[in-house]
Amino acid sequence: MKEEIFERYIQAGKVASTILKKGADMIRPDASLAETAAQVEQMIIDAGLGVAFPVNISLNESAAHDTPSPEDDRTFRTGDMVKLDLGAHLDGYIADTALTVDLGDQGLLVEASVAARDAAIARVRPGVAIGELGVAVAAEIGSRGFRPVANLTGHGLDQFRLHMGPNVPNIGGIGGAVLEEGMAIAIEPFATTGTGYVSDLKRVEIFSQQSWKPVRMPASRKILSEIEPRKGLPFARRHLKTPKPDLALLRLVREGVLHSYPVLADIPGSYVSQSEHTMIVTSDGCVVTTA
Repeated sequence: MKEEIFERYIQAGKVASTILKKGADMIRPDASLAETAAQVEQMIIDAGLGVAFPVNISLNESAAHDTPSPEDDRTFRTGDMVKLDLGAHLDGYIADTALTVDLGDQGLLVEASVAARDAAIARVRPGVAIGELGVAVAAEIGSRGFRPVANLTGHGLDQFRLHMGPNVPNIGGIGGAVLEEGMAIAIEPFATTGTGYVSDLKRVEIFSQQSWKPVRMPASRKILSEIEPRKGLPFARRHLKTPKPDLALLRLVREGVLHSYPVLADIPGSYVSQSEHTMIVTSDGCVVTTA
């Protein structure tokens, strides 16, 4: 990896880490989800970086992909388990980081995802098969009496590419991709009191452009014009200035121009915790950019 690219990852990571902590301090009973998301994203912009994806604020059994809608009136409640997941980028080089705020009494579940993340990071070095990281994650979560979420993974990163190979599993396995010096990866264990599998909910607030082709509907053209500067990075419905965008968004998804990200959740009544760091694989280990 070129030194100037490495430095961009480092700078993005420092900003993301600082803002994640500030965002966590905003999460308290009766605080607004919409205001929290807006303030966190504005802090990223004020720091001179780009918002790599809409701030995810996922509650309780929801693990990922929830972000406030334009009309969202939800507030945090005592007992909630809140996942705050944010991304900041500098010239497209992304820092992706997340933590869990427990507004109830699920401290051990929060600890499980943090310990799993750190155990996996400790094994990162060139030549290690990706399955070894999953073994470490699953062991830490299982030892505390919880399940890792099997169908969510960490991921590789590249310029303006939020999710790419290698996928970093949260369950044990043999082999898989081999880590190489210069890779940028995000490790993000999810621990759950539920089944260990998440499913799509009907709620969809996040989208990204996955193909570039002409569209006929005027509202669709307006949306594509709005999101063009994002270069394929995800956006939220609340970010759009196009009036009444829902029909156009649905059509763009059906035409394969946009990809939608439904909220992912375990069974009702369960709780899910998440912890995430971004790192660069080095010759003898890794540098965690979001520490």
